[in-house]
Amino acid sequence: MSGSEGAVKDPTPQQDSPEHDESADWRGIASEDREVTEAGNLVLAGRSRRLLMSLVRPYRKLAVLALVLIVVDNAAMVSAPLFIAHGLDTGIAKGAEGNWAPLTWTVAGYLGSVGVGVVTTFCFLRVSGSLSQSVLFDLRVRSFAHMQRLSVSFHEKYTSGKVVARLTGDIETLQELLEGALNQALSAILSVLTIAVLLIYLDPTLAAIVLIGFVPLALVTRWAQRRQRAGYRRTRGAIAKVVVQFVESMGGMRAVQAFRREQRNESVLAIEDAEYRKATTTAMRGMGDYAGLTRLLGNLTTVIVIVVGAWQVIEGNLAVGVLAAYLLYLNEFYGPLDELAQVFNSYQSAAAALEKISGVLEEEPSVAEPTDPIALAKAAGAVRMDRVWFGYDTGAKRPDGAAAPTSARPVLPEFTLEIPAGQVIALVGATGAGKSTLAKLLTRFYDPSGGTVTLDGIDLRMLTDTDLRRHVVMVTQESYLFSGSVADNIRLGRPDATDEEVHAAARAVGLYDFVAALPDGFGTDVRKRGGRLSAGQRQLVAFARVFLADPAVIVLDEATSSLDIPGERLVQRALETVLRHRTAVIIAHRLSTVSIADRVLVLEQGRIIEDGAPAALIAGTGRFAGLHAAWRDSLV
Repeated sequence: MSGSEGAVKDPTPQQDSPEHDESADWRGIASEDREVTEAGNLVLAGRSRRLLMSLVRPYRKLAVLALVLIVVDNAAMVSAPLFIAHGLDTGIAKGAEGNWAPLTWTVAGYLGSVGVGVVTTFCFLRVSGSLSQSVLFDLRVRSFAHMQRLSVSFHEKYTSGKVVARLTGDIETLQELLEGALNQALSAILSVLTIAVLLIYLDPTLAAIVLIGFVPLALVTRWAQRRQRAGYRRTRGAIAKVVVQFVESMGGMRAVQAFRREQRNESVLAIEDAEYRKATTTAMRGMGDYAGLTRLLGNLTTVIVIVVGAWQVIEGNLAVGVLAAYLLYLNEFYGPLDELAQVFNSYQSAAAALEKISGVLEEEPSVAEPTDPIALAKAAGAVRMDRVWFGYDTGAKRPDGAAAPTSARPVLPEFTLEIPAGQVIALVGATGAGKSTLAKLLTRFYDPSGGTVTLDGIDLRMLTDTDLRRHVVMVTQESYLFSGSVADNIRLGRPDATDEEVHAAARAVGLYDFVAALPDGFGTDVRKRGGRLSAGQRQLVAFARVFLADPAVIVLDEATSSLDIPGERLVQRALETVLRHRTAVIIAHRLSTVSIADRVLVLEQGRIIEDGAPAALIAGTGRFAGLHAAWRDSLV
C-alpha cells in the first residue's frame, strides 16, 4: 500500500503548575552536571539512603549480627580502664595489706576484656566482609541489568565511558567505605556514646568541660560536611570524564592512529585529568582541615581537663585512679573522633558516588514494558504503521517535571504504511531522509510520537520485550561480534541451539566451509569485535545468527555498503536465503540490493514520495528512476 502524508499538529502544552516541585529537577541523571541547591541536596541524599537501605535489607540478619559484635567489642574496650582504675585505687592498696585477691581479679578482668575484644574483632571483620561483598555484588548486578534494560535513547546520550565509571570507580569508592570505614565509624560512634556516659558517671564537672567542647566540634563538622560533599561531587564527575576519554580513545584506536590524534587526545586527557587532580586535591585539603580542627579542639579540651582534674585531686575531691581512668577514657574518646574524621572523608566520597549510581538506577526506559501484555506465540509477519509520526525528544522538561512537547520539526510526518507478511521492502533515500528512524520504530527502539505500529494486528507496545525480540530482529550495518567463539556468536539469539543447528545455519548462509577451515573450527575465538574475521565474514556470521533465531520480521541496515564486489556478491546470496519467506525492511545504500526487494519506498525529508515494485519505478520517470539510472551509469 502506498504511504500517505498528513499535517502534524504539535501537542498543546499544559499550563505550568502553580507550585513548582523542585525535587523533580533532580530525578535521574539530570543532576550530574549541575550545581546542587539545598533542595537538590536533600533529594540526592534521600535517594542515596533509599538505595543503600534497599541493598542492605536482604542481609539485615548479617547487619544485626555485625552491630551486636560491635556493641560487645565496644563494651570490652570501655571496661578496660575501669579495671585499671579499680586496680590503682583498690587492688594495690589491698595487695600492700597482703590481700592479693582484688588485684588478681582486676588483672584477670582486664585480660578477659582484651580477649573478648580480640574474638569480637575477628568475628566482626568476617561478618562485615561477607555483608559488604554481598551488597556490592547486588549493586553491580542491579546496575548492569538496569543499564541493559534502559532504552537506546538513554545510551545515545549517556556515554559508555560514564557507564564504565559508574560500574567501576563509583562502586569501588563505596567498597572502601563498606569494607574499612564502616567498621571504624560504627565502633567510633558507640565508643563516643559509651565513654560519654562513663565520663559523666566518673566526674560530672570534667564531663561538662568535655561536652562544652562538642559545640564548636559540631559547628566544624557541619561546615566540613557541606564543603566535602560538594568537593566529592566534582571529583566523581571529573573522573567520569577521564574514563570517557580513555574509553573513546581505546575504542577508536584505528582512527586515532590513522589521523595522528595521539597528541591531541593526550592534551584532552591532560586537561580532564588536571580537573580531576584539582577536585581531588581540594577534597583532600578539606579533609585535612577538618581532621586538624578536630584534633586541635580535642587537645585543648584535654589540657583543660588535666588542669581542672589536677586541682580536684589536690583539693581531695577526686581520686588519682579516677583521674587516670578519666584521662584514658578521654584519649579513647578523642581517638575515635580522629577515626571519624578519616571515615568522614570516605563517607563523603561514597555518598557522592551513590548519588551518581542512584541517578542512573532512577532512570526509566523510555520504551516501557506493557503492564498487561498480549502474548504472541507465532508471528506471521504482517506489519502496519497507522498514522504514525515521530520527532526526537529534545530532553526539555516543563516546570512540573513532565516532558515538554517536542519542539523540533518531526523527523517523520504522519503517514500510513502496510507491509503484508512475507514481503521484502527496500527503503531508498538520501542521508537524513528518515530511513533509520523508520527502522527504529519498526523494531521499537523508539515509540512513535503519534499513531501505532502493529505486528499481526497487535500494537508493538502491547508485546513483551521477549516476544518482540523473538519475532522482530534488526541487523545493523556493522555487525557486532562479541569476544568468544564463532559458535557462541551465532547462538546469540538462541543460546540453547545445538551444534547441529549452528552448523546448519552456517551452511544456509555459505559460512560453513570457511569456519570449518579455521584452526579450532566453530570453537575459534573471533577476538575483540570479530577482528579475526573480514567485514564480509562478520556479516555472514550475523546472517547465520538471524537464520538460527528464525524471526518473522527482519529489519536490515544495508549490509553490503562497506564491502568490495566479491564480498558483496557473497553476502547478497546469503541475504536471499535469510529473507526467504520472511517480512523484511532493508535500508538500501546500494541500489544493487533493491533487486531482491518486492517493493521500494523512496523517502525524502521523512515523507514517502514513491512506492511501488522496483521494475515499475525504474520504468517510470520519478525519483527512483533517476537514482537507478545514475547508479547504472556509475558501473560503466
